[in-house]
Amino acid sequence: MLYMVIEIFRDGAEPVYRRFHEKGRMLPEGLVYVDSWVTEGMKRSYQLMSTDSPELLKKWMAEWDDLVLFEVSPLISSQQAE
Repeated sequence: MLYMVIEIFRDGAEPVYRRFHEKGRMLPEGLVYVDSWVTEGMKRSYQLMSTDSPELLKKWMAEWDDLVLFEVSPLISSQQAE
């Protein structure tokens, strides 16, 4: 299943990108990063993730929740919505 993960940076993007460069994405096995976009001004990130286990999303978010507030929306395709 696909998930849109909105990250709101608590103290700006710098601490988030610093950790990313030091430790990588820290994805548990079975959680796949698809793509991401960052707003101008670097206050939010939109990440498309894929997994069959929502628990893996929770595990990944726990690695970042000191720096990021999360909003997660499960997605279905437009074809599935018809």
